[in-house]
Amino acid sequence: MATLRFHALKQVHRHKPIHIEEKVRRSEIFGANVFNETTMRQYLTKEAFQSVMDAISKGSKIDRSIADHISTGMKEWAISKNATHYTHWFQPLTGATAEKHDAFFETIGSGLAIEKFEGGQLVQQEPDASSFPNGGIRNTFEARGYTAWDPTSPAFIYGTTLCIPTVFVAYTGEALDYKTPLLRALQAVDSAAVAVCKYFDKNVKKVNASLGWEQEYFLIDSGLAMSRPDIVLTGRTLLGHSAAKGQQLDDHYFGTIPNRAMAFMRDLETESMLLGIPVKTRHNEVAPNQFELAPIYEEANLAVDHNSLLMDVMDKIAGRHNFKVLFHEKPFAGVNGSGKHNNWSLSTNTGINLLSPGKTPMSNLQFLTFFINTIKAVYDNEELLRASIASASNDHRLGANEAPPAIISVFIGAQLTKVLNELENVTDGKLSPQEKTDLKLNVVGKIPDVLLDNTDRNRTSPFAFTGNKFEFRAVGSTANCANPMTVLNSIVAQQLIDFREEVEGLISEKTMKKDDAIFNVLREYIKASKNILFEGNGYGDEWEKEAKKRGLSNNKTTPEALKAKVSKKAIRLFEELGVMNKVESEARYEIEVEEYALRIQIEGRVLADIARNHVVPTAVKYQNILIENVKGLKEIYGASFKKLAKEQLNLIEQISSHIEGINSKVTKMTDERKKANTVENLEKKAHLYCNKVKPLFEDIRYHCDKLELLVDDELWPLTKYRELLFTY
Repeated sequence: MATLRFHALKQVHRHKPIHIEEKVRRSEIFGANVFNETTMRQYLTKEAFQSVMDAISKGSKIDRSIADHISTGMKEWAISKNATHYTHWFQPLTGATAEKHDAFFETIGSGLAIEKFEGGQLVQQEPDASSFPNGGIRNTFEARGYTAWDPTSPAFIYGTTLCIPTVFVAYTGEALDYKTPLLRALQAVDSAAVAVCKYFDKNVKKVNASLGWEQEYFLIDSGLAMSRPDIVLTGRTLLGHSAAKGQQLDDHYFGTIPNRAMAFMRDLETESMLLGIPVKTRHNEVAPNQFELAPIYEEANLAVDHNSLLMDVMDKIAGRHNFKVLFHEKPFAGVNGSGKHNNWSLSTNTGINLLSPGKTPMSNLQFLTFFINTIKAVYDNEELLRASIASASNDHRLGANEAPPAIISVFIGAQLTKVLNELENVTDGKLSPQEKTDLKLNVVGKIPDVLLDNTDRNRTSPFAFTGNKFEFRAVGSTANCANPMTVLNSIVAQQLIDFREEVEGLISEKTMKKDDAIFNVLREYIKASKNILFEGNGYGDEWEKEAKKRGLSNNKTTPEALKAKVSKKAIRLFEELGVMNKVESEARYEIEVEEYALRIQIEGRVLADIARNHVVPTAVKYQNILIENVKGLKEIYGASFKKLAKEQLNLIEQISSHIEGINSKVTKMTDERKKANTVENLEKKAHLYCNKVKPLFEDIRYHCDKLELLVDDELWPLTKYRELLFTY
């Protein structure tokens, strides 16, 4: 292993940056490999084109006969772009994307063949569903599952394959993917938001949820990454002593992007442009070798697809540049991990951002309606929102003094807090003309300041209002955005439904006019949800104590957090909205609980292997060298050797102590893992791995990391942090 480490280090310096010539404007190649509106106008009949556009804007179904026309046009376009195969591209509950490629090829007899792709092949396929996670929805021997075309997310060409975004469902109709519940949630929030928008503008016919994600990641030389079994098998380092220099000088953040990383970014951005992924921002992040990219905001379903696609593309592009991309939330101890902030908002077909303040009392009342209802939705469902971003890897990051804590709270800034306080203190349920004028002054006079970013940002807040959107900062970098977006859009949809019912109740009683009824309900929501608002330091112990007093949950581990997904309240929410039925909710819970246990199990096995088969033998080898040195001193100096060999003897004792610590802790961890494996109940197994197995990781790591400082560098088998993080 030591030889592998030094060989990998030598290879790093042979890598020459790949310089990508940017000869064309990005706007000229944007979407060139996407079957978008412009391309459809060129390759589809007028009837076929209109059918697709109606499916996108109205959710109408596409007739099978029309699908044949669409598939023909799509095939001709794909072949003109040198595509040879097609695939239904979907997002099963593994967290990765999936695809099965079929050729545009069919034999017709007499030794002849044609290029063939029909409507049936476009609209639906039947991949084997038996090996994908299903959470008990189906038996193992039942292999049938269906992928069905999602026309709202355009087909694209990657390499020589036409990729068709699809949903993935079981033979019995239950969703086996992330996309299906997301589409249902988006439909629910659309319907609920349109109904509320009618109070303010009768012309609103559709409301889209938008998403802008920010993807953080590490770039590590591929040779160095391959020399680390833990990175290869778990995506993170399970041991390794911190380098003398980490991020303490803050010199990497927003610093000059290294040439080799820049070459990767240029290549990635070019590929993204061709695929219609509107990447815009790139910069160094806080930790060494950590970076971020972010796109222009898009409709949520398309944004989720683009993020999943981008993560696939990043892996492939990285290989060209001899890099390994690490998406793990905490790949290195002692430096910041990675998140994926989800910036969310709602906008109408009339071009209005519903979370952007206006300039009139009515438009500001509309803003306040959606702003306050979102806060109320988060307050009522904070545990479910926490569950939506729970994973074994994100547990390392949440609350680690670099990311939001596991306590869900909402940050809105001092100015908006003052506005809500003033609105709450209106004593009369009805708004007088003077109070309406005050409302205009209070809101219009203050909220534009927020748009100018005069309100400070709070990086410790999991859910923060940032001018014209909410930023869900607690989402992990490995996450499929569909998971938190399904929950967020669902809880807001239900809240808007409840809001409208309350407003209609007040109006029907003829006690209030529409505006007064709206304001009265909002005022009560402000009072009811105040406990979720927090402007201070989310990292402090004081906040944990304060949050407990406020009745907010603090589910620090995934097994704790995931229970909210199968609470009666959550199941009822999803069922009433038509987002997921009880079977689908329980299946997802089972899948995520099992995945948690399996990931900790894998990490435990890898750690035991490295500790006993790499670290301990190396420590023993170095210890033997020291022993031979002591023997030599004794032969030369006789009885006085002890004084001369004092440090060597001390080292020998320290090494023995750490070897004993490793072996005893690895044995204990293995025993605890074996006990957990005998438990059939997945929930109990996950808790055992969380509370009995995982805590031993740090004990083992402690002894290994101490040995790293004691053992000769030329013998140490694992690539060190200073090499992983500072070799460009």
